Amino acid sequence: MTRDQIHAALIEIVSDIAPDEDWTALTMDEPLKGRLDSMDFLDVVMELRKRYGVEVKEADYGKLGTMQSCIDFLESMLADK
Repeated sequence: MTRDQIHAALIEIVSDIAPDEDWTALTMDEPLKGRLDSMDFLDVVMELRKRYGVEVKEADYGKLGTMQSCIDFLESMLADK
């Protein structure tokens, strides 16, 4: 997947999980924690596993702090998908 495809997929996932937020206005380095509570964050992790077979270890949760860091982290994991 390209970075743009990963970004679009992440926007779709978080929009489904937290539909009351305006995810299109999210900047690339804005913390996701301000918009997602801990349960919503875990739902994002589970959705990544379900849709793309991406296994995000708990030790790597910190790498999913912003949209930019999510894309950076997921890019290599999804390169072969």
